[in-house]
Amino acid sequence: MHSYPLDHVAIAVRSIQESAATFEPVIGCTCSTIEELPSQGVNVAFLGAVELVEPRFPDSPVARFIERRGPGLHHIAYRVPDIRRTLAELKIEGYRPIDEEPRMGARGHHVAFLHPASTGGVLIELVEVEESGS
Repeated sequence: MHSYPLDHVAIAVRSIQESAATFEPVIGCTCSTIEELPSQGVNVAFLGAVELVEPRFPDSPVARFIERRGPGLHHIAYRVPDIRRTLAELKIEGYRPIDEEPRMGARGHHVAFLHPASTGGVLIELVEVEESGS
């Protein structure tokens, strides 16, 4: 059994700017620059280990999530050393990947999601972070 550290918690929001103003005093740090991820239909920004996820289009998955459930917790992300190997191991253990192959995510990291139907109702993101020499 592996133990993967928490990378971040993502919150689906209607507006990063408005939400940043709410979260900055609570979290105690300044919101990062907004990063556009058009292939995923979202914009994202980070406040420490909290990712704010804003839909870019009214028909994007995050927009539909907000329409159904309102703003709130969207997913939990865990840092893994080898995303392809981790996906293969989790598939063997019965988890259902949304992404059969990793894709480029925020901050230039490779990511893959596990379907909530196989994780007790929680959307889980796996994040492979290349270690820098520092």
